[in-house]
Amino acid sequence: MKQGTHGSAESGTAARGHRHGEARVPAQPGAADPPREDPPREGAAREGAARERPAPQGGPAAARGEHTHCETPLPAPRPVVQRSSVRGQILDALRTALVAGELAPGEVYSAPALGDRFGVSATPVREAMQQLALEGAVEVVPNRGFRVVERGARELAELAEVRALIEVPVMLRLARTVPTERWAELRPLAEATVRAAASGCRATYAEADRSFHRAVLALTGNEQLVRIAEDLHRRAQWPPVGGPVAPVADAAEHTALLEALVLRDLDAVRALVAGHWGAAG
Repeated sequence: MKQGTHGSAESGTAARGHRHGEARVPAQPGAADPPREDPPREGAAREGAARERPAPQGGPAAARGEHTHCETPLPAPRPVVQRSSVRGQILDALRTALVAGELAPGEVYSAPALGDRFGVSATPVREAMQQLALEGAVEVVPNRGFRVVERGARELAELAEVRALIEVPVMLRLARTVPTERWAELRPLAEATVRAAASGCRATYAEADRSFHRAVLALTGNEQLVRIAEDLHRRAQWPPVGGPVAPVADAAEHTALLEALVLRDLDAVRALVAGHWGAAG
């Protein structure tokens, strides 16, 4: 009886695994307690979880480690570059037509009619006209279209005064600080304004005029200044009542201004810049 009791105790001990350094004895089939496995190591647990995690499906969510749950990829957005390009081209064409006098001050133009003229739908024309309305070139006429703004002498004088207040001190500062060789780089732009004015095309001259002034002001390194000055410049270029005329004398002042800047003749720079805004450009 003692041997049987001792044997049963040993069998139970073996079934529950080793204790206090005892050798582990495999449990026999039919034993009361099921075999136990050692708990997985921490590293092994992480490896197992990594194997069970579904592979990323791609896209921004997968790149951030977010679960995509096998979602169907969303279709790519429709390209908007082409439409923006059309709108930009129409905006440039309308600005040219305004400066050239092809769109008469005081006249109302509808988006569909202008779309037929440029061979596009009314939508990009309407969007471009909204931009011109923000620039003060046209005004919205409900249920009709857009009326080209008529600029009088007083408005042009006010624009010239604002431009002078901004640009005269800037030009004087540049005359003191910009090296002579940098002014020499702008000579081709000044000469281009003279050729453009001689062509008699107001639109061609307007573009050359803005390019010269933009290049001069860009020497400040102040992008906000360049943007504001160009907006004022563009507003002043819309032709007043009476039709557009390419100002040859105004173009000649560009080369004279450049010479004064090269010589650092501050009095000449001040006189030329202040008087320049009294002309049409």
